[in-house]
Amino acid sequence: MYKPNDFYARKAKQENFAARSVYKLEAIDQKFKLLKSGQELLDLGCSPGSWSQYASQKIGSKGKIMGIDLTEMKIALPNAIFIQGDILTGSVSKWLLEAGFQTQLDGVISDMAPNTTGVKITDQSRSLALCEMAFSVATQHLRKGGYFICKIFDGPDVQQFREGIRPYFGKLSLLKPESTRKESKEFFIIGIDFQGIEGSKGLTG
Repeated sequence: MYKPNDFYARKAKQENFAARSVYKLEAIDQKFKLLKSGQELLDLGCSPGSWSQYASQKIGSKGKIMGIDLTEMKIALPNAIFIQGDILTGSVSKWLLEAGFQTQLDGVISDMAPNTTGVKITDQSRSLALCEMAFSVATQHLRKGGYFICKIFDGPDVQQFREGIRPYFGKLSLLKPESTRKESKEFFIIGIDFQGIEGSKGLTG
């Protein structure tokens, strides 16, 4: 059952993070050691901001984050720029260049999720569509050797998506962090050591 004031929600409030989801990114980073000082990152679906807050600490003053979300951000970070916009219709390249970022980044992270309907197959389908959008952005803006983190709702088409993106990375892993609610069908796909689009098989189906 959904508990808005569970252990991780209370912990996030005590530690001044915008949401309990910060502990999912923390778990991924602790396992795979991806976020490092000086990196430039793209945070898709960044609102309310806990992933950007965590990443901000990890990349430090020499690093930079661009966060993009349909919702206006309520927080400010010294090494982050937030764009209220739609990655489907907007120009991520333009936003990066205008803000002084490299167009080839160290990491693309996505905690995007659909507005859930309660209809399992619909929610899964919408989650998959968001992951495909995030991956499309990643193929355009990840440097070789970069990483991709994406939340997805488990469903019948997830395996095909995973196998479709596998050729783009040196390693592809899955993780359901401990802080994920037990009843949740979400987990995270982690692509490490981006190989570039040259010579990859691309998405299937």
